[in-house]
Amino acid sequence: MTLPAFAEPFGERLPTPADRQSADQLRRIIAAHASGDTLKVFDEQTRKPVDIVLTPDTSALLLDLLRHISSGHAVTLVPIRELLTTQQAADLLNVSRPYLIGLLDKGVIPHSFTGRHRRIRAEDVFAYKASRDASRARELSAMAAGDADLL
Repeated sequence: MTLPAFAEPFGERLPTPADRQSADQLRRIIAAHASGDTLKVFDEQTRKPVDIVLTPDTSALLLDLLRHISSGHAVTLVPIRELLTTQQAADLLNVSRPYLIGLLDKGVIPHSFTGRHRRIRAEDVFAYKASRDASRARELSAMAAGDADLL
């Protein structure tokens, strides 16, 4: 099975020491220019330096990505409009595929069919994950408050 383009770089392997070192070096360079300063990069096609001004959102995203890689974490980028297989969605939610299928069958997460195969929009998976995480946080806070009352 061929991985989708977004999963290829680090999705199936941990970064090597060289990957980690270069990610950390690039992270430090971008962090130094995160305030909107111009960053010079070398364009391989034109063989000339090019000035780039990173927006705050782009800087934050790149810094977060590079921080994970330099820490040795495997990283997979998932475009928000990507259609995921049930296994990919289950992996993102850290649940089993059969458990995810149950959620789909109950209508908890919207999905569609491509032939006989279910497909789930990444944005729906992330919305479910955010809702699930918020619900868990509320329940943990209520439990902690209940425990505080016992003291």
